[in-house]
Amino acid sequence: MPRLERPGPLRERVYEALLELITTRALRPGQHLVESELAGHLGVSRQPVREALQRLNTEGWVDLRPAQGAFVHEPTEQEADQLLSVRTLLESEAARLVAAHSGSAGIAALEALCAKGEQAVADDDMDLAVATNAEFHAKVMELAGNLVLAELAAQVDRRVRWYYTPVARRRGTQSWVEHREIVAAISARDEEGATAVMRAHTERTRATHHERADKD
Repeated sequence: MPRLERPGPLRERVYEALLELITTRALRPGQHLVESELAGHLGVSRQPVREALQRLNTEGWVDLRPAQGAFVHEPTEQEADQLLSVRTLLESEAARLVAAHSGSAGIAALEALCAKGEQAVADDDMDLAVATNAEFHAKVMELAGNLVLAELAAQVDRRVRWYYTPVARRRGTQSWVEHREIVAAISARDEEGATAVMRAHTERTRATHHERADKD
């Protein structure tokens, strides 16, 4: 856990650091969060940690339990299903818009991210694979050019990453095969095809998440 540099609004930096640790599952669902330990790891006082935990509680990332303390939230299957269903709707529409308006520079950027993700899987670097997966979907959303859609997607992006991390290895190479199919449909300016491929891709991730939960 890296110590934080002092410059900048400390409250915000502590919040971002803890949120990143939660979304990457360095802090795991159900884990007890002790203010003094977190403060020591981050090199700050307990006050900004306490404020960050309160904010994370408000946003649903942390559960504050009376007389017990703070714990990383454990998402229910219903929460995951609802979130991933919304993600499918948003990203399918984004893929359609990109296919309708795509340019060579945007397609090249998506292809570069595919290559980066494929290499990460080949190297068994799941942290990089998860981060690159998020980059790919964020780039699709950016290229869609719809600010309202992008704003809605940003609200669910980190939770998608939270749910995707445990299944990243299981999805592995196949996930990037599907990403290539999305890029191919976009390159062909096939709006219906891009929509369908993106929908199938996100639904496979949702199904894999549920399969994992059933086995746990």
